Amino acid sequence: MRLQDSVVLLTGATGGMGQAMLDSLVSAGAQVVVAGRDEDALAKIAARHGAAVHPVRADLRSQTDRQMLTETMRQRSGFNLLINAAGVNDFDLFEHQSDEQISSMIDINLTSTMLLSKAMLPLLKRAPEACIVMIGSTFGAIGYPGFASYCATKFALRGFAEALRRELADTHVGVLYLAPRATKTAMNSAAVEEMNAALGVKMDSPQTVAAGLMKSLEKNLSEVHLGFPERLFIRLNGLLPQLISRSLRRQLSTIRHFATRVEES
Repeated sequence: MRLQDSVVLLTGATGGMGQAMLDSLVSAGAQVVVAGRDEDALAKIAARHGAAVHPVRADLRSQTDRQMLTETMRQRSGFNLLINAAGVNDFDLFEHQSDEQISSMIDINLTSTMLLSKAMLPLLKRAPEACIVMIGSTFGAIGYPGFASYCATKFALRGFAEALRRELADTHVGVLYLAPRATKTAMNSAAVEEMNAALGVKMDSPQTVAAGLMKSLEKNLSEVHLGFPERLFIRLNGLLPQLISRSLRRQLSTIRHFATRVEES
């Protein structure tokens, strides 16, 4: 996919990963509509990027706001790329999460993404070449203790991307599922950062993820998992899940230790 002169709708642009993606898109010559809830962050983005960026305050959970975004993109000639990067995480043992936390994560990470993609699809079909991007996670292929609800949303998002890609196989709209591994962003709590350090988990920078996105789009890839040995673990989990289960069982006491700290804070 040619990114120069592309017209993009990017959600989650006010987060660390989203901002890195935005920087890469603008550098490639794209025009980007950025959607987010933080007005101050959106204003800073507009000041930094100028005319290349059009900020829109929107809550993707709101049908009214999704309709407003649809009208915004309808008026943007050449709209050909939707990047669903908005998402939340919540590290905690499943039994300790509130019903509200679980419902909110599903709403933001999955339901809103699906509904926005549905709203934008007729517009994307007008372009000679278009793509819908779902930003997933390694935890969309490996169930990991302490992230049960988050894993559920990302597993579902990966399945949605796969099914939609096959549904659109006879069109010019592609679907990319990009799965970063652990990434250094403000989404991580201190407990997650400390747990990753204790377990020796490698963490990528947001810029690494953005570079992976750009490469995947340019090569018209469909499903990309970033990082090694994570790609190997994903393959093993598909072929020999009991092997990964035994490995994670050895980590469980450490995971519980840091998850308990979340409860105590």
